[in-house]
Amino acid sequence: MHSSRLCLTVCPRFLMNDDSLPNEPINQDRTFSIGVSDRVKRLPPYLFARLNRVMYEKRRAGDDVIDLGMGNPSDPPEEMVMEKLVEAARDPKNHGYSESLLNLRREVASKYFKQFGVRLDPEHEVLTCLGSKDGFSHMCLALMGPGDTAIIPAPSYPAHLFAVALAAGNQILLDVYDSEELLSNIAYTCQHLYPKPKLLIVNYPHNPSAATVEPEFYVEVVKLAKRYGFMVISDLAYADVAFDGYRTPSFLAAPGAIDVGVEFTTMSKGYNMAGWRVGFCAGNPEMIRALATIKSYYDYGMFRPIQIAAIMALRHTDAAVESQAQIYQRRRDVLCDGLQRLGWPITRPKATMFVWAKIPEPWASQMGSVDFAMKLMEEADVSASPGAGFGPSGEGFLRLALVENEERLRQAVRQIGRCLGGGAGGKY
Repeated sequence: MHSSRLCLTVCPRFLMNDDSLPNEPINQDRTFSIGVSDRVKRLPPYLFARLNRVMYEKRRAGDDVIDLGMGNPSDPPEEMVMEKLVEAARDPKNHGYSESLLNLRREVASKYFKQFGVRLDPEHEVLTCLGSKDGFSHMCLALMGPGDTAIIPAPSYPAHLFAVALAAGNQILLDVYDSEELLSNIAYTCQHLYPKPKLLIVNYPHNPSAATVEPEFYVEVVKLAKRYGFMVISDLAYADVAFDGYRTPSFLAAPGAIDVGVEFTTMSKGYNMAGWRVGFCAGNPEMIRALATIKSYYDYGMFRPIQIAAIMALRHTDAAVESQAQIYQRRRDVLCDGLQRLGWPITRPKATMFVWAKIPEPWASQMGSVDFAMKLMEEADVSASPGAGFGPSGEGFLRLALVENEERLRQAVRQIGRCLGGGAGGKY
């Protein structure tokens, strides 16, 4: 009987030098070449690297740089949530590989019903992710491949662009500033592109521009998706950070939305749990199943004590989430009031933790957003994200994160005013 085992026979002459093979000298000085993949080579240089390097150098030199560049919450989670994390971490049974806890998914479904009136099956229509960015990126891998096209909002949050690129997909960028025009442009693109787009990404409240929509927008999105056969991913990262009575709508609340797409939410912003990496995907069960399949090859689930503490946060800290939104609103008012006094043309955001500020004249005519942001860094000790970092349609703007307290924001405005006071026009 022949064995089914595959055997590989290697001739000894290829394992050892003999007289028929030349002895090639070893060049100890030869540089070993690392051949990274084409997908890595296609990624552009990180546009914020120059600013981050200068900020690092200034802080090492002892300068007090006020960092409004990254949307990194500076406030802590609720005390009861941290206590629950510690309690759960002390249980030896909680330190192995962890499945996605059904009770956590039930709390997500409960929040969707309370906040948006959306009913979800926690077993098949909700999935936990290691942050919504992780889930979004892996969903692109689950849905897209070479030749597929995604419509992406512009200005563009970098993860939306590059998750599609890493999935070998093509990108079409459409401006988000006017929601009716965006809907018209989506329809026009689907009518004139072949093959038609496979995926639409929507992101409201929008990062970086803070643009918002009303529920009717998603009703039209669902109609377009069914008419032209594309799937939808809604990135709802700022659902809990809204101001002046504005109520952020959910894509999943639109009739038929669950037939065509999913929505990502996160506990990073309203719950101040950014470093915990707790995100969720909810919606179409087939898309959820595809994401779960991809994730099963990449990770072993979220640390169980974090899931347990997240359950506590979702059950008991609604009031704290509302209070945190009010904190961001007060910071927004301080920053917008201050910049307006300096003559900046400011539109107050109705949501998100950012102010999308148009660069004022005469500076807008003299330099691009990267150079202007560098000027504020070097001369005012204030760090901001240049709009160009979010694509061509972001040029002419700065994104200012509301992550410092009110007094620090007032100080940032004073320093900006002094920095620009001696510039052309003398307006400041």
